[in-house]
Amino acid sequence: MEDSSYKSVNKWIVAATVILPTFIEVMDTSVVNVSLPHIQGSLSAGVDEVTWVLTSYLVSNAIIIPITGWLSSIFGRKNYLLFSLVIFTASSVACGSAPSIEMLILARILQGLGGGGLQPLSQAILLETFPQKEHGLAMAVFGMGVVFAPILGPVVGGWITDNWTWRWVFYINLPIGILAILLTMAFIYDPPYIRRKRISIDYWGLGLLAVGLGCLQIVLDKGEREDWFESSFIVTLSIIAFVCLTTFIIVELRSKNPVVNLKIFKDRSFALGNIIMFTGFFCIFGSIVLLPLYLQKLMGYTAFWAGLVLGPGGIASLLVMPIAGNLMKKGFKAHHLLAVGIILLDVSFFMMSHFNLSADFVSIAIPRIVLGFGMGLFFVPLGAATYANIPKEETGNASGIFNLLRNLGGSFGTATGTTILSQRSQFHQNFLVEHVTPFKPALQHKLYQLSHILGSVHPTYYEMKKGLALIYYEVLRQASMLGFNDAFWVFGVMTLVLVPMAVMMKGAKASSVPQIH
Repeated sequence: MEDSSYKSVNKWIVAATVILPTFIEVMDTSVVNVSLPHIQGSLSAGVDEVTWVLTSYLVSNAIIIPITGWLSSIFGRKNYLLFSLVIFTASSVACGSAPSIEMLILARILQGLGGGGLQPLSQAILLETFPQKEHGLAMAVFGMGVVFAPILGPVVGGWITDNWTWRWVFYINLPIGILAILLTMAFIYDPPYIRRKRISIDYWGLGLLAVGLGCLQIVLDKGEREDWFESSFIVTLSIIAFVCLTTFIIVELRSKNPVVNLKIFKDRSFALGNIIMFTGFFCIFGSIVLLPLYLQKLMGYTAFWAGLVLGPGGIASLLVMPIAGNLMKKGFKAHHLLAVGIILLDVSFFMMSHFNLSADFVSIAIPRIVLGFGMGLFFVPLGAATYANIPKEETGNASGIFNLLRNLGGSFGTATGTTILSQRSQFHQNFLVEHVTPFKPALQHKLYQLSHILGSVHPTYYEMKKGLALIYYEVLRQASMLGFNDAFWVFGVMTLVLVPMAVMMKGAKASSVPQIH
């Protein structure tokens, strides 16, 4: 009965049903960022306290994503999707009405636990609803939500916070959540092979995964602020994360009923796809975080104008994704399109590595548009190629792993990008200041020029100090610019390595992937 109902639902209605909650959940990872100063002032919180509003969500989100397939097998996919939507919606209201920073952090943990399952569930349902030849279209629909939501998040969050209040950043999830719940109840059904079953719970696997991923996410989120391994707090959490996750892999490979079936990595296409996804989003999200910093910190752009520079890239991704899906439907090989997408990403990163302090609006926007085209040709064929040999029974488990590595790639990329920027800026500053000394004739000449520009024919000592301060400020700007160039160059080199991996996916053959019974 369920099966016939499931097949009778239009695939585009199913797609709209699952993409709606996924879009709002992914957007929630970035929508709060711009509201933090308002939250801090409203709830009288310190800087370290208010950043836990972000960290707590990311930690609970990361823990749930990889075990989504396992939870679906116990409770049923539809029931678990409904449960996740209810928890996410209710906790969003709790976030908006939180009277203190402690209650807000607790509500954000619950929100992350509810939202964590929405991404892999949506992807699994889409891959199952669309036939194999239309998996490119399915990934295009999914990618339009996952890729565009984090870009739109800061814009929406900033507008809501400025025009209403930060609490509406969370309240806005209520009508969307209710609509998603009603649509899920009406149009989503469990396929026949998803049967709720009683299995022995892998307590060791669950515990190790929760502690390991929790500690890892905190390290990535707090590392730069704590000066990485100069902090005993970061060192301790890093050791715990390494030990727990290493032990988790050993335990899961030996378990009869693993909470995450890691044996699925025996499929070469799936293994390569996950490596490409992690590394690709490492570079993509790292660059997306650095671009607004470059525009606002060095180029003097307002948040609005920075958004105008970034916006065309998001539009380019939205335009290319459905085209990529249709090209695959017409017979174009996924690995060919993926290789083109990776090359475009690589070109955009190397273009960004040549940014300077004289760059105009168009010179900055063009590499961002190239990046947008690359993202469209990266995400869609990669998703289709990665799942090509995965049995439907393992789609939920595979989707959980795939989405976890995508999120971790973004977290690692953000942490690495900001660290490279900080350290390389300091390196270039140390190098440049060696050439800025009072004994340099060129410096003395420049000081006199500045003093005359400031209106003094015979500069005094204090006017000379003002001129020297202006020169030092310019040195800092140049050092920071070189730091940005270095970070984008690293992303370009890392992306270039992915091209042969994409080609290797061509020869992947269907393998017998062990299933969980």
